[in-house]
Amino acid sequence: MSEFTVLATAEEVAEAAAAEIADVLRGGAQTLVLAGGTTPKRCYELLAELDVQWGRVSVLFGDERCVPPDHPDSNYRMVKESLLDRVAPATVYRMPAELGPDEGADAYAEVVANVAPLDFVLLGVGEDGHVASLFPGHPLLRASGLTAGIRDSPKPPPERVTLTLEAIRDAGRVLIIATGAGKADAVALARRGETPSGMIAGARWLIDRAAARQ
Repeated sequence: MSEFTVLATAEEVAEAAAAEIADVLRGGAQTLVLAGGTTPKRCYELLAELDVQWGRVSVLFGDERCVPPDHPDSNYRMVKESLLDRVAPATVYRMPAELGPDEGADAYAEVVANVAPLDFVLLGVGEDGHVASLFPGHPLLRASGLTAGIRDSPKPPPERVTLTLEAIRDAGRVLIIATGAGKADAVALARRGETPSGMIAGARWLIDRAAARQ
């Protein structure tokens, strides 16, 4: 079963998530998988201010849109601007999604295989309950292996690269963060195991009161 912790505000969720990531990295975790999206961004800004020995850490990504790394829609760009430009991880393994869903996924599978099992995975959650680029009811939920390409994402852009549900489930720890009233339905569905975000046994959730309303 997943564990849900409810905090008062989105800022408290970001603070708690940053503190938890820093603790895990201080405890020896070496692979950190980061998410795109608006909720994680504030967490990264706070994490950059905490005392972490980044020289031990390899940063990976849970998913990426098939755009160049300097594109406004790039998850890598957002993480770079909010965190990576301010700290110095040993290695940053960017998802080369600009190569296209298939080639990008194949290239990243080799990267993940070299560092798996992943120590810590941070995920945001969409209003529909998706995590990474794993969407409700999509055949990709049954994909085997470590990565997969998607050409028909229900959220634009349609082409993306993502870790598989299998790769995420195999991680040492998974933290899912959700804030705001727009995520309340997603949290309720996850509690019932009806969306991808609810299919990760043992995931820990940090949510604010607005997201816990249901």
